[in-house]
Amino acid sequence: MSIFSKCRLLLVLTIGAIFLTGCMNQPTPEEKIYEVLENVVAKEKTFEEQQDPLVNLEKKEKELYDKIIALGMKEFDEITKLSDEASSIVDQRKDHMEKEQKSIQASKEEFETLLPIIEEIEDKKLQEKSKGLYEIMMERYKIHDDLYKDYTEALEYDKELYAMFKKEDLSLEQLEEQISKINGMYENILESNKQFNEKTKEYNKAKLAFYKEAGLEIKSED
Repeated sequence: MSIFSKCRLLLVLTIGAIFLTGCMNQPTPEEKIYEVLENVVAKEKTFEEQQDPLVNLEKKEKELYDKIIALGMKEFDEITKLSDEASSIVDQRKDHMEKEQKSIQASKEEFETLLPIIEEIEDKKLQEKSKGLYEIMMERYKIHDDLYKDYTEALEYDKELYAMFKKEDLSLEQLEEQISKINGMYENILESNKQFNEKTKEYNKAKLAFYKEAGLEIKSED
């Protein structure tokens, strides 16, 4: 499984008239929240689009790494060539990760507009559900921030590794130390990724529960 196998936000579609009480031209707080939450899904489209490219790049880089490790120092020219290719892939992974982070940040900025709307909800039970939903999502954003930080640092370590492979006087001790640093970072990333997936599932469940409590007729699409 790729490092970046992530859950995505559920799309939910209205299938009928909602909250017809009150002024026809004045949206209710519930309607406003619905609109914001669906805008959040749209903001994360770019995030979704980065997943397959990242998976493919990770696989290609792993193949190059395995080839480098299998070669002896007598084939130094080939090691140098493969290291350059792998380093280029690291740069591509970084570009995709930057796009992903920007998408998540845009999603966060949209989501944060919920706070004043939540205070407008008159039903206290429904208001509590919306506050719980807000807290879950903000925790999800925090996890991704940590994941992004660690992933960016891991990419720098990867770049350093491929530069080291191009040094003929590279010692086994230096190589093992660098690989140990890289492995430690990716262990953190895998754990954060797991937490991110779990929090996304929790958010989706809370979101549907809010819609149900609010009386919205919806259907979900995976």
